[in-house]
Amino acid sequence: MTFFCYYFVTLLGGFKNNMYLCSGNKFILIMAKKKKVIKAKEPIRMRIKELKGGNRSIYLDTYLNGKHHYEFLKMYLVPEVDETAKTLNANTLQAANAIKAQRLLELTQERGGIHKSGHRENMPLFDWIEEFKQRCIKRGNRTTSYIDSTKTLLTKFGCEKLLMKDIDKDFCLKFLNFIKVEFKGQRGKPLKAVTQANYVKYMNCILNDAVKAEVISENPFIKIKGLESIRVPESPREFLTIDEIKKLIETPCSWDEVKKAYLFSCYCGLRISDIENLKWGDIIRDGEQYRIQIVMQKTREPLYLPLSKQALRWIPERGEASDEDNVFNSLPVRNWGNLIIKEWAKDAGITKHLSYHTARHTFATMMLTLGADLYTTSKLLGHTKVATTEIYAKIVNSKKDEAVNLVDKVFD
Repeated sequence: MTFFCYYFVTLLGGFKNNMYLCSGNKFILIMAKKKKVIKAKEPIRMRIKELKGGNRSIYLDTYLNGKHHYEFLKMYLVPEVDETAKTLNANTLQAANAIKAQRLLELTQERGGIHKSGHRENMPLFDWIEEFKQRCIKRGNRTTSYIDSTKTLLTKFGCEKLLMKDIDKDFCLKFLNFIKVEFKGQRGKPLKAVTQANYVKYMNCILNDAVKAEVISENPFIKIKGLESIRVPESPREFLTIDEIKKLIETPCSWDEVKKAYLFSCYCGLRISDIENLKWGDIIRDGEQYRIQIVMQKTREPLYLPLSKQALRWIPERGEASDEDNVFNSLPVRNWGNLIIKEWAKDAGITKHLSYHTARHTFATMMLTLGADLYTTSKLLGHTKVATTEIYAKIVNSKKDEAVNLVDKVFD
């Protein structure tokens, strides 16, 4: 009877995992041992690194085969000084968690022998470069000459038959060695460090877009420490003083819309690529304040930019233009526009080497000179890292030093 009851109760699941023995007509409770729950460790963890200036960098820590692999996402948390910063951080964390989830899925598929469908790794590199060029044109990028120059360099490197799946760490190392040591430019001289760095940047653009298009699974350049060996001296940022801006305003320009676009950039900081693609529908009125809401051409990051009255002064008349029409609809080819700016500056008595981009530098230094803080200036420029804006702070500080040292000259 005892054995029968024990067997019967066991079949019933031990009354919720407890065990009962029958003695005579009584059940004796035997407490079952609780099973120890072992929590599996995540192979990929999201971590935060503190940076100078109060920002924090987000990166993924993947522990695989006894080794840690780090992927810096180039995503940053900013000091939560206001509600806007808190919202920005929340959105950044959400995006970082989405990337982490994607990496976990890819790792799981790889362990299970499942390869992500949609990859076109057997595509020839040159075919992808041509597709990348068309994608850039479709996105509104007018200048694609750098793609052609990169393709020419790759031809000299012997990549005509190279497939996308063959672009690995070894290829990247050989490419770096080629542009730093083997290749000779005009007059048989090695490439300048700036040119070397530009070619690496171009290749990164081409391969990063290939990852987004699921042609390859990753950009192998992210594994190369050799990228750090291309030391490019910090280039001087040419900019205009307030008095020089006034001189340009007073001086006629041979192409009126070039003058308007340049001065508009001086007062709002937009890149010429964004000015070329600016639509009337991108300019929004919020009460008495006008703003621009766009996705920047260079970084593909959103920008919500307030416009000052001085910036609005240089916007062309809208007339009957629709929301889809360009605001600056008669700009010449960019190189030609830069030549017009140089002639215009010369007529104004300005000897500085000016181009469209110096207008953006002018805006940044003007904001800091007039008292705007570094974080606010960074957001107005659309920088993802405050460190990128710090170069302008150095310029402003050097100007302060010059101003203070003028006192010594007066009393010497």
